[in-house]
Amino acid sequence: MRSRTGVGFMVILCLVLSCKSAKVVGDGSIDEKLSAKNVIRKHYQNQTNFNTLSGKAKIDYSDGESTQSVNVSLRIQKDKAIWMSAPLGLVKAYITPTRVSFYNKLQNEYFDGDFSYLSELLGTELNFDNVQNLLLGHALFDLRKEKYNVSIARANYQLKPKQALPVFKALFQVEPTNFKIATQQLSQPSKRRLLEIDYKDYQKVSAWILPKRLTVAAVDSTQTNSIDIEYRNMEFNKQLNFPYKIPKGFTEIVLNKNDI
Repeated sequence: MRSRTGVGFMVILCLVLSCKSAKVVGDGSIDEKLSAKNVIRKHYQNQTNFNTLSGKAKIDYSDGESTQSVNVSLRIQKDKAIWMSAPLGLVKAYITPTRVSFYNKLQNEYFDGDFSYLSELLGTELNFDNVQNLLLGHALFDLRKEKYNVSIARANYQLKPKQALPVFKALFQVEPTNFKIATQQLSQPSKRRLLEIDYKDYQKVSAWILPKRLTVAAVDSTQTNSIDIEYRNMEFNKQLNFPYKIPKGFTEIVLNKNDI
């Protein structure tokens, strides 16, 4: 069983990441002749380009033994910062391309470090872009860097790498209406690990398409952690600040492999 610290950090991970591009919107029907290259091209034409994004997120978390639910304020400055705050600032998180930090006033503790823990957790190099992509309904990794086979599965375009990736297996499903991600999976069969992200619904906010609800399941040989995130009252390009300061006197969380 993961420690209280490890579980808290998983919650932070899964919350957690300009000019308007031309959009390609389909009618929801599948074109069986569409190539993998064109599916990927349409996915990137529909990337959500913005300066800032803000709103609320309702988060339900379960580790198989207990459940927690919390509402947080969410703010994103594209490619620069992801900020989250629970009511009254009892728990805050601040993620940048070089830093992962959070504190918990209920436990008087904090974590302040880099992405190495998350990379160890998932068995592959992880960075800010991966977390931002997860939150926005984009593919975790750049699909344009590999060649894929395409098939039809659950009324979505399913993409699998033509050549096995060196560290993990990957699968992506792209929905045919907005060419956003419907499902993405990373697995390490040798370590019995699976990360699956399902986007249950999308919503139109201003001129952009955003996830409305997504679920994240992190499975290993001994435990399954699941997180359900629902976005509410999302707004683009408001003037935002990102207040964050670790309170004095808090105990630093030191994470190691036993917390995973």
